[in-house]
Amino acid sequence: MRNSLFETLKQDIKRLPGLPGVYRFFDEADQILYVGKARDLKKRVSSYFQRTALSPRIERMVGRIARYETTVTRTESEALILENNLIKELAPPFNILFRDDKSYPYVMLTGHQFPRLSSYRGKVDRRNRYFGPFPNSSAVRNSVQILQKVFRLRTCEDTVFKNRTRPCLLHQIHRCSAPCVGMLTAGQYASDVNQATRFLEGDHGQVLSELEREMLLHSDALDFEMAAVIRDRIADLSSVLQQQSMDTVADGEGDVDILAAAELEGMICVNLAMVRGGRHLGDRTYFPKNLRSAAGELPSSVEILEAFIQQHYLDGEASDTKLMPSVIVLSHAISSGEEQSLLQDSLNAQAGKKITFLHQPQGQRRHWLGMAEGNAKIALAKRLVETGGQLAKARALLDVLGLDVEGVEQLRVECFDISHTSGEATQASCVVYAKNEMQSSEYRRFNINDITPGDDYAAMRQVLQRRYASYQEIPPDKMPQLILIDGGKGQVEMARQVFAELGMDLGLIVGVAKGEARKVGLESLIFADGRPSLDLGRESAALMLIAQIRDEAHRFAITGMRAKRAKARTVSRLEEIEGIGAKRRQALLARFGGLRGVSNASMEELATVDGISLTLAEQIYQQLH
Repeated sequence: MRNSLFETLKQDIKRLPGLPGVYRFFDEADQILYVGKARDLKKRVSSYFQRTALSPRIERMVGRIARYETTVTRTESEALILENNLIKELAPPFNILFRDDKSYPYVMLTGHQFPRLSSYRGKVDRRNRYFGPFPNSSAVRNSVQILQKVFRLRTCEDTVFKNRTRPCLLHQIHRCSAPCVGMLTAGQYASDVNQATRFLEGDHGQVLSELEREMLLHSDALDFEMAAVIRDRIADLSSVLQQQSMDTVADGEGDVDILAAAELEGMICVNLAMVRGGRHLGDRTYFPKNLRSAAGELPSSVEILEAFIQQHYLDGEASDTKLMPSVIVLSHAISSGEEQSLLQDSLNAQAGKKITFLHQPQGQRRHWLGMAEGNAKIALAKRLVETGGQLAKARALLDVLGLDVEGVEQLRVECFDISHTSGEATQASCVVYAKNEMQSSEYRRFNINDITPGDDYAAMRQVLQRRYASYQEIPPDKMPQLILIDGGKGQVEMARQVFAELGMDLGLIVGVAKGEARKVGLESLIFADGRPSLDLGRESAALMLIAQIRDEAHRFAITGMRAKRAKARTVSRLEEIEGIGAKRRQALLARFGGLRGVSNASMEELATVDGISLTLAEQIYQQLH
């Protein structure tokens, strides 16, 4: 029967046109097997049924084909783009898949009269200016901090900027020039923005030279205060360039992506290194799906790179107009001149500029490629040991949420919970998960005051404002990649407002909303940055870790609230006892080391305190018990 079907398919293929297009193979259950493109549909599809030597991977696929579909396109480039879209949509088991749901972060300067500096994720538009993309959020945060320190651009939301009446804390610590209150003119601020833009574009030497000239001009005009400000900027900028040694050897490189593929023990990794404006911004690793498990032997590194280039750059976020690099350095040459030409033509058409593929680079690019190859091997080694137990949960969390973390050991999560008893003794907790375990020494409790009793939203706003008011000063290794909020849409909205006011990345916030009957495993994850909510299900390893962290925050908040409530009630009961004034109360607390000691003391022990008779000691004892 299989032979009969095979012959029928061969006869059908003879009627296919010799035109460019896309073909799709299906099995007997009508499940998609493979999506491919062709310059000539008839020749390409018929090649699968010629009974010539096929690779084990392709033989296995052909043995399952029950039918096929084709779509004719006008050009090969259209076929390539359609193939890419279908692979992403249908996820065929015999195609190499790079499922990367992570959005790339950018440095953004808004189109405001006084442009706001911030990190940004999502589709770019013409109203603002974007620089990047960056490989991860820490690279963006580092760049924003550099620009704040050197050029003092504002990071506050426009609504905050519009309503300021006096400079904020950032101005006081020399991270903002306070254009909101007229501390400098629009022209002066525009000059700072221009220099920051050119720094991001790689014009480091020219920016330094201009700053030096400005400093001398102010000095000659006896404006020594302004000269000192510019002198400090020069020192800060020089320090940054010295610390980032790759900047000093990459002048004129512009925008370059470096792609390196590596294989280890049946696992393949693609390492993408990004250079923007001559600055090496860091790496991002990708692990393709549908390799040995579904398709027999491992595909070659060349096949892996071809699949990555197609899925990463064509009609994806990384393909946004001028933000695409001009040069792509490859660890392995594309398999054929025809394939390379098709990819290049498609990328050129989409980017509106020439994209160059470069194999066996020289000079600085060779150095970058060597680093990318080394990082790919390191990432593979880490991935191989990240199996089982807590590591598996952390890895699942990174994958599900698309967190920008190089490895599970770098993952840092902070979780907040609010606890009170009918509005009494409100307390917030913050627990920390890092280095693959809970870090109890870094837990913090916050007494919540000056709110309406029982207002959990106001309590959440207060604790987040207090925790992250000076987030720019948080060391990079202490900055969380994920902030969990125990609560639903209301609590998440409060967190979103606070982070928007502070200029923080909204993508950090994830609310953990309780499911039906508050059962573990039915929680929904709610995102502050507009992503749809996510239900992971009972079997999700990622949700297990989230629930573990959430429950620890709840436990820590409950114990703190109960202690605070007990303390408040004990003090209240001491004050209610006739004959116990401030001096006697202070003497009792001093003798027994606090409220708990007073409560645990016997009548005889209470009577040993100066001013406390046996009768009064008995009253105290009865009041507290």
